Amino acid sequence: MDILKTISEELNIPQKQVEAAVGLIDEGNTIPFIARYRKEVTGGLDDTQLRDLETRLSYLRSLDARRAEVRDLIAAQEKLTPEIEAALEKASILAEIEDIYRPFRPKRKTRASVARERGLSPLAEAIHEQRDVYDPPLPELAESFVNAELGVNTAAEALAGAADIIAEDVSDNADYRGRLRELTREHGVIKTSQAKEGDSVYAMYYDYSERVSKMAAHRVLAVNRGEKEGVLKVTLTLDPELALSYLYSKELKKGESPAKELVRAAVEDAYSRLIAPSVEREVRGELTDAAQEGAIKVFADNLRHLLLQAPIKGKTVMGLDPGYRTGCKLAVVDKTGRVIDTAVIYPTKPHERIEEAKRKVKSFITKYHVDAVAIGNGTASRESERFIADTLREMPDCDCKYVIVSEAGASVYSASKLAAEEFPDFDVTQRSAVSIARRLQDPLAELVKIEPRSIGVGQYQHDMKPARLDEALGGVVEASVNAVGVDVNTASHALLSYVAGINAVLAKNIVKYREEHGEFSSRAEIMAVPRMGERAFQQCAGFLRVPGGEEILDNTGVHPESYEATKKLLKKYKYKPEDVRDGGVTLLRFKIKKDGAEAVCRELGIGEPTLADIVSELEKPGRDVRDSFPAPVLREDVLEMSDLEPGMLLTGTVRNVTDFGAFVDIGVHQDGLLHISEMSDKFIRHPSECLAVGDVITVKIKGVDTAKGRISLTAKGLGAKQSGKRK
Repeated sequence: MDILKTISEELNIPQKQVEAAVGLIDEGNTIPFIARYRKEVTGGLDDTQLRDLETRLSYLRSLDARRAEVRDLIAAQEKLTPEIEAALEKASILAEIEDIYRPFRPKRKTRASVARERGLSPLAEAIHEQRDVYDPPLPELAESFVNAELGVNTAAEALAGAADIIAEDVSDNADYRGRLRELTREHGVIKTSQAKEGDSVYAMYYDYSERVSKMAAHRVLAVNRGEKEGVLKVTLTLDPELALSYLYSKELKKGESPAKELVRAAVEDAYSRLIAPSVEREVRGELTDAAQEGAIKVFADNLRHLLLQAPIKGKTVMGLDPGYRTGCKLAVVDKTGRVIDTAVIYPTKPHERIEEAKRKVKSFITKYHVDAVAIGNGTASRESERFIADTLREMPDCDCKYVIVSEAGASVYSASKLAAEEFPDFDVTQRSAVSIARRLQDPLAELVKIEPRSIGVGQYQHDMKPARLDEALGGVVEASVNAVGVDVNTASHALLSYVAGINAVLAKNIVKYREEHGEFSSRAEIMAVPRMGERAFQQCAGFLRVPGGEEILDNTGVHPESYEATKKLLKKYKYKPEDVRDGGVTLLRFKIKKDGAEAVCRELGIGEPTLADIVSELEKPGRDVRDSFPAPVLREDVLEMSDLEPGMLLTGTVRNVTDFGAFVDIGVHQDGLLHISEMSDKFIRHPSECLAVGDVITVKIKGVDTAKGRISLTAKGLGAKQSGKRK
């Protein structure tokens, strides 16, 4: 297989670009570095394209390795033929390679292997030939294979053993399996039924069937989970007539033969006993893999938008981790994220020390000039929200507002070794309150401390293959961190570990060096960190920021390898370093356009993509790409479900996007569901086409079911009021 050509065709990327990208990957370059600083080499492939390419490259190389292994195994048996070699070379998926190897694979004891041990292979071959005339006749031929010592006591047993051999040979035919797999994909039907009594969330699948080719990914995963929990019985079936008519056309010879019905019976046995169960497992496995990949992509997209939510900069925030018996934990963090005070209040049941709790909250807000209260959305959040709203109403001269913050993963972080190192004197609940406050201030810096799968913006994430999920989500975190850039003088080692070229050990070394020697004054100084080699520095330098350093470019995304060209560019158009520091150069791109970008690039010795990136950085040095995204909606009062009426227009924040819709925080304790059918006036195939986590949108109340705690929303007819999906 020509791997590069295959990737080019599958990903619709010119082969020359694929070759360049693979070369850079094989040299040990990281994906963020290649995407940002090697655009001239790859033709501008972005982070997503490169990660897809890397994933496919890894799969195809492992496929090639298995292909070579199977070829050697068959050759070792001296059974490798040009036809088998050609079939192996043609195989494009692992299942096809395994189909080819099946007849040569060492088998455990089977009915057919027992029959072969009993010397029945010649009888099977004779029957399989389907001669017009047998001499001696088949009954006599079968009688000649009776051998009590070998365990063949009658002619009927001999014929049965021969049929078992034929059935296994039919089952082992790679072409047959491939075609039957195709038929099952195209015409197979998934059927589900109730496996045990009682109501459950799987009630819609108690008597359900759907074509394999039409089944949506989220339904595949729901059915799988229901089966795993023992609630559903699931089967995948193909019309036997469709399968058998194909096998008959291949196995039954024209004309009449005394052996024809024996072969027909063997073919039917091969399909029902050997092929159908195997193909069912394989196709269901394919369905599951495809559904998981789809779910992982949705999860990854949600996570990316969550991580890149606009931070609330320059605000003092009080985090509130709600609770009942153990109380609500408070943590006030200043504008830099430093914890300046903590407390525990008991405004909820069973204590309900409301007035005392109000006094403490008011004192914190007044003393520390708190700008916003971040309330975790877990247990007791409804009561806590009402309590905070009531308290703020009693402070008419205060500008403080509140926001409900997802606390998904906060408990995981609080109990982690990292949290214990960061806050050794705090208990886990105090750490949760700090995390809740900080994730409002800077979602990215705080959420990187949590295992990505625990952040809770996916669907069926517990059913995913852990290694694949971690790989995909880790890539999203890495891409997000490097897209924003990291202040090397304030970043935690958790944040630094996601910077391209920096592993966990090196990240801790950077923090330790900073603590021992003080703040870094330049990017070049980072080279003094133990285990920071030239390769690691090359990969990470452009993503690390040194605000206030001697070298102005150290606080931009300009890579040190381009400093000389950048300074030539500034000098050419008579800009001073101070112009960059004082807010960015102006009119630079217009001057370059006048002279011609190609000519300027030749003069500087760089490519046009690099020039464009340099100009963008010089125009807005130290910029945060998240500043252009919508900020969280801060609220002053609480809404109850009883306040909602059909037709009401509300502003909400998208909390999660799934295959079937989006969940929107509209200021009520319960998020509303915006079904895919209610998202747009135009047809869309997936909610992610028009919405992303963190989007602030206008929605209309469609219906309210107070008893079930459900709110249905619509966005139809409101296109002009939407903020639009973030890119």
